[in-house]
Amino acid sequence: MSEDIRIHSWPCSYYLDSSKQWIPGKLSLTPVSIRFTADKNGELLADFRLSGISEIKKEFSHFVFSSLTILEKSSKHWFSSLHPNRNVVFNILEHFWREQLLSEAGAGAALEYGKGKELTGMLEGSQKRLQDTAQVLHSQGEQFDSIMRGLHKIEGDMDVADRLLTELESPSWWPFSIKLWKNPLEAKPKENPAPPDPKIQEGILLRIPVIITHGPDSNAKPAKLTVFPSGLEIRDCNSQLLQRFQSRDVDEIRVHTPYEISIRQRFIGKPDISCRLLAARMPEAIPILEMQFSRKIQFLEDALGFAGAGKSPQGDFWRAGGGFPGAAANPGILAGSSEGQEQQQLTKVSQEEVKEIREILQQLKGLALETEAELERQDEALDSIGSSVDRATLGIERQNRRMRRLT
Repeated sequence: MSEDIRIHSWPCSYYLDSSKQWIPGKLSLTPVSIRFTADKNGELLADFRLSGISEIKKEFSHFVFSSLTILEKSSKHWFSSLHPNRNVVFNILEHFWREQLLSEAGAGAALEYGKGKELTGMLEGSQKRLQDTAQVLHSQGEQFDSIMRGLHKIEGDMDVADRLLTELESPSWWPFSIKLWKNPLEAKPKENPAPPDPKIQEGILLRIPVIITHGPDSNAKPAKLTVFPSGLEIRDCNSQLLQRFQSRDVDEIRVHTPYEISIRQRFIGKPDISCRLLAARMPEAIPILEMQFSRKIQFLEDALGFAGAGKSPQGDFWRAGGGFPGAAANPGILAGSSEGQEQQQLTKVSQEEVKEIREILQQLKGLALETEAELERQDEALDSIGSSVDRATLGIERQNRRMRRLT
């Protein structure tokens, strides 16, 4: 994937200070920069990185036109006549700019560590991903257990129905018969249902800031997406619930780009519920959504290269672009330009880091073994569920035939 990927673009006008005039064109956002291209000749008039932006504000030019200003170092860039409106453009640009600053802080701190810390970070990321997978499997196992309890209850009810049908089928002269209409069964006192076990608070797989859009772009606003094992939840900046999707309610998830998805729940006889989510950290959420909704997720043309990749292009873009000033021009700063530098980096792995890496690998091994055991248990549960369903189907058909003979 390239830095030139376009996340979004808007028609607008740019004030060119050299000629003192407004130039119509398009404002484009990429993972690492903001660009303006003139409509007349396609000339690139403005191109500045998100990492170099000091401030993004909504202002008025000449006390008449609502404008968006971007302060880069000592230069101030003016954009006006923004479509669909200024608020939408501001919300999206500010979202990606703030996420870039957060990434900058983390990347700057990462440069202070050696190779050992880099390896530890990679292993911790893998451990987090495996923990998320184990959590999803655990939730799926609980659903299987609930299905098994329901099937056991069905089998118990069928045993009661079988005894009642046997009683009804007995002839009137049979001495051991006790007809229901002559001597009704005594009603058993209802047992107080056992209080439900307190449900453990559902774990959060991922929570990221997003820009949510319902229908047209005119109502795009910041929000937060939370991914649970049982579904998705979207809340606004005031923590007010905007939308909650249970896993079974989601009918379609479309990945338009690595940074933008749409979620749809279909209904019969009334409008569908759909929303579009744009986020700088969406590449972190897509692998989790792909794991949870493997049969419902669809990658469109612009996102096909990201399907199943299981990695975050965002980190690659920002590391290659804005995260490390001068890295693109001097790759030796990060990778080392000589064998001596490489040897010096390799010697930065201390004994403490080796011990930490060993502990993480042991934890990864334990998680993998637990995941394998859970998968085997769920395979056995699926076999048991299949057998119970077959028995219940045969029993229901047999009892239906007996009831038809009685009528």
